[in-house]
Amino acid sequence: MKPNILLISADQMRWDCLGCGGNPVIRTPNLDSLAREGIVFSNAFSPDPICVPARASIMTGNYPHICTGQKTNNGRIRKGQPLLTEVLKQAGYRCYACGKLHFLPYSGPDKPRLVHGFEAVDLHESGRILALYDPEGKRKGLEDYFDYLAEVGWAGYSRGHGVGNNDVRPCPSPLPAQHYVDAWIASCTIKRIERHLKESPEKPFFLWMSSPKPHSPYDPPRPYDSLYDTRTLPPPFGSAQMLKDRNPYLEVIRYSHALDSLSAQAWQVIRSYYYGCITFLDAMIGQVLAYLKKKRLMENTYILFLADHGDLVGDFGTAFKTCHQNGSVRVPFIFSGPGVVKGKESQALVGLQDILPTLAALAGAKLRQPVQGINLKPVLQDPAAKVREVFYSSTASGYGNSVMVTDGVWKYIYTEAGAVQELYYQPEDMAEVNNLSGQPSYRNRVKFWREKLKECGRQLADHDIFSGEKLKRRQVDRASFSKLPVSGMGWRWY
Repeated sequence: MKPNILLISADQMRWDCLGCGGNPVIRTPNLDSLAREGIVFSNAFSPDPICVPARASIMTGNYPHICTGQKTNNGRIRKGQPLLTEVLKQAGYRCYACGKLHFLPYSGPDKPRLVHGFEAVDLHESGRILALYDPEGKRKGLEDYFDYLAEVGWAGYSRGHGVGNNDVRPCPSPLPAQHYVDAWIASCTIKRIERHLKESPEKPFFLWMSSPKPHSPYDPPRPYDSLYDTRTLPPPFGSAQMLKDRNPYLEVIRYSHALDSLSAQAWQVIRSYYYGCITFLDAMIGQVLAYLKKKRLMENTYILFLADHGDLVGDFGTAFKTCHQNGSVRVPFIFSGPGVVKGKESQALVGLQDILPTLAALAGAKLRQPVQGINLKPVLQDPAAKVREVFYSSTASGYGNSVMVTDGVWKYIYTEAGAVQELYYQPEDMAEVNNLSGQPSYRNRVKFWREKLKECGRQLADHDIFSGEKLKRRQVDRASFSKLPVSGMGWRWY
């Protein structure tokens, strides 16, 4: 029988938050074990470090500006785009999802959900659907996790702390750990596989286990809120004073989300809770892996762990994503399964758009149309194999486009707002505290990478970054940022 496929994703998890990736503090024993059974890609990136567009790339194999026409969280996958589920169905797979999909638009009461080909879904959208259609939490059938909480007597308590989706203020979850969202998703994943084995034992499955964590609110269940000593936890990279020669959006977030009011100690607590969310997720992944071993499914199951993007979590005095600093754009990426080399690391430049063509190849499925992603099957067997010369990523905010290109050694970032350029030498500065673009001795190198970025943009049809033959420029008044109103925090009870 064809191999099963389990795609496990975290939401907003940094690339450097894995023990197997060299983090000396974080506890991720189950993901570390998975890495020993497969290959770790240490140069993995999001093609667009925001939730919705990143997930669109996973589903279609294309960049968001192609598959949705947008680079922000407002895009819907266009008709005619390839879908990972449809590709795998044609190869004989049954397709399921448990957790966060974040496919837009959300469906209202009594209307079919937009699930892009998944035949069964246990859905959780962090209350976004409730916010639109049921803010008082009286209806059933909108988000399955909230229905579950009502059934077990904890209705409304997932947000009993009052902290919203885009607020960094830390607070432990009021829920018992067994009812926390990642525990529910792990349970749903196991139940879906059990049901599949009973109903369709002759068919392979594709299951997307999709956690909404460690995305804020940073609210791990007890005792995961106290696992890490805030006094000894490594502090964030850089400082707010370094933002003057970087993407202005990083500075905007400091004021629009009141991050400028946080002390150094507050950031340490925030980071400890962020780590606690990751360690709890790791424990729940361990439950799923233990089930697969019990059922003797590991030998014939490809398991892929990744995140849609990262989170700055205090780097440069700011947070979240939508930028091309490493904390935002680099992602964890672990691949194991039949025929995959074990215990190896690859420096190949890979991204989320590579998932569809890779899984299609492993499933023996033929793509009916070309995609921008690249089949990683050769590198799964030879970690030294090269995938691409450079990696390109493009995103957008209300302040315009930000674009990145890297060869794994040098990284160049161009931001439309202020026409800001950034250049980093990665081997000596993974924290990206030293922007070399303004130094005269690097003028020619900046020019080279600027032209390389333009070349990639044209090849990938990213027309949004151009004004004629030149890169777009937009004036921005940095002095006005401190006067911005606090907004977008997402304080909610559900």
